[in-house]
Amino acid sequence: MGCRIVADSSCDLSDELKEKMDIGLVPLKIDTENRSFIDDENLDIHELLTAMKDSEHGVKTSCPSPNDFLKEYEKSDNTFVVTLSSKLSGTYNSAVLAKNIMSEDNDKFIHVFDSKSASIGETLVSMKIFELIQKQYDKFDIVTKVEQYIDEMKTFFVLDNLDNLIKGGRLTKIAAHIASFLSIKPILGSDGDGDIKLYDKARGSKKVFRRFVEVVGEEGSDFENKVLGIAHCNAPEVAYELKEQFQEKYHFKDIIVVETAGLSTVYANDGGIVIAF
Repeated sequence: MGCRIVADSSCDLSDELKEKMDIGLVPLKIDTENRSFIDDENLDIHELLTAMKDSEHGVKTSCPSPNDFLKEYEKSDNTFVVTLSSKLSGTYNSAVLAKNIMSEDNDKFIHVFDSKSASIGETLVSMKIFELIQKQYDKFDIVTKVEQYIDEMKTFFVLDNLDNLIKGGRLTKIAAHIASFLSIKPILGSDGDGDIKLYDKARGSKKVFRRFVEVVGEEGSDFENKVLGIAHCNAPEVAYELKEQFQEKYHFKDIIVVETAGLSTVYANDGGIVIAF
């Protein structure tokens, strides 16, 4: 039955990538004050954003059950799974538990990758797996190369609104204070182990995005052999303007732009930008 990629719904994909890679997406659940959403292809992002704005007490998300993953594992003899950071969600543990349950009854190959990221970071990990499958690498070589890719990947983001990250316990109150003081906007990123840290800050949107572009040069290298991913929440103009700036300055092998799906929308919030490379 070949190899197949499965990811949770934090893996943000364009229509082109969905068609090309045929990834099995396992949805998370999103609960606002008055509505519940399943993060699948039927979710309307604008309805979710409206419901989020109307929720005074924050938004809650629920990871998929092991049974949700089992349904996807049954579709292939060899499955590579990508989840959002285990430091941010129980999704990784759910995927691993499903793997252990499946392994009791058969000899299917299943490997679960902790992306140590989310959103476009998961997308890039999935793309790397797909690339290696297409090149017909051995499945164990794929595991080794993708784990190395995850360890070297950088993820950064700038958000207009930090409320859901704060209320969800995924951002320290110190960073929240900085964000609300004198229009200072933080540049946040992965700490290398899948948790969120404050990387830098700037006053105002123009300065923070200028600094955002500089950060890539400070933190990255060998751009000609790397793909940069940009995910945006209802902010296509900002995303494509950033794409042009990255193209002019760093000459990446490729730069892709995608819209955030439901889970990423919850935490990126309206106007949020996430990059990974």
